[in-house]
Amino acid sequence: MSVKIRLSKIGKKNSPSYRIVAVATRSKRDGETLDILGFYNPNSNPPQFEVDKEKVKSWQAKGALLTSAVEEIIEGKYTYTKYNPKGSKEVKGVGEKVATVEEVTETKEPKEGE
Repeated sequence: MSVKIRLSKIGKKNSPSYRIVAVATRSKRDGETLDILGFYNPNSNPPQFEVDKEKVKSWQAKGALLTSAVEEIIEGKYTYTKYNPKGSKEVKGVGEKVATVEEVTETKEPKEGE
């Protein structure tokens, strides 16, 4: 059985936090874990994280592989980017008055004397 050390999502909707866990490679993101090695909270300023480096070294000695995100967290170089799906667009003009059909036709009629 191959093992990876990766992030497991916990926390509320739109306010995620993560556990750093040792897990079987084929299990789900939030599936059964073999060991909890630490946590990462990107919502605080500055982001908080804690990792038990002794446990990480122990799992690596047994053959566990680190994901790139966990590797960068341990090194202190990780930057969290909030998910933005491709289809979403910014809402423009929120709070602006919407013109009615009558207002549009009134403005297009020529004024007297022109």
